[in-house]
Amino acid sequence: MDLNLQFPAGWENAKLIKYSQGFTSPAPRDFVGFGPLTEPESLALYNFTLKHNFKLVITYHTQGKEIYWQFQDYAPQKAEEIGKVFSNVSGYSLSEVPYNSSFAGYKDWFLQQYQRPGYTIEAGIGENPLPLSQFNDIYNNNLGILVLGSFL
Repeated sequence: MDLNLQFPAGWENAKLIKYSQGFTSPAPRDFVGFGPLTEPESLALYNFTLKHNFKLVITYHTQGKEIYWQFQDYAPQKAEEIGKVFSNVSGYSLSEVPYNSSFAGYKDWFLQQYQRPGYTIEAGIGENPLPLSQFNDIYNNNLGILVLGSFL
């Protein structure tokens, strides 16, 4: 089960895309499950978020050294501006999410639900899991994002 394909933000679109790619049953990646929020981990994150008043969220993934800052047409006006700051301090590019990856994620749901900034940071490059040898670079590239994100 891909736990980041479990959120109610275009989940049906994610299912259509992933099923058309052959991910139709439980697998190590890209399986959306049988409905949104069916997995306890995703449901726990969803409920935790509902109980708190987050000003923004930052999610971490691996692959690409990119920052995704919007979901479809959902993004508050200041989201791109904050994303540019994160891009400047990390050296990662600020990018739009590729269409086939742009549904059912936690950030997507947060943006849609709260209309507050949400970011997916794609840290590192290579095969998953990323080698431990990238840790220092990833840490150094992302320290500014984490510090600035806590003050916004």
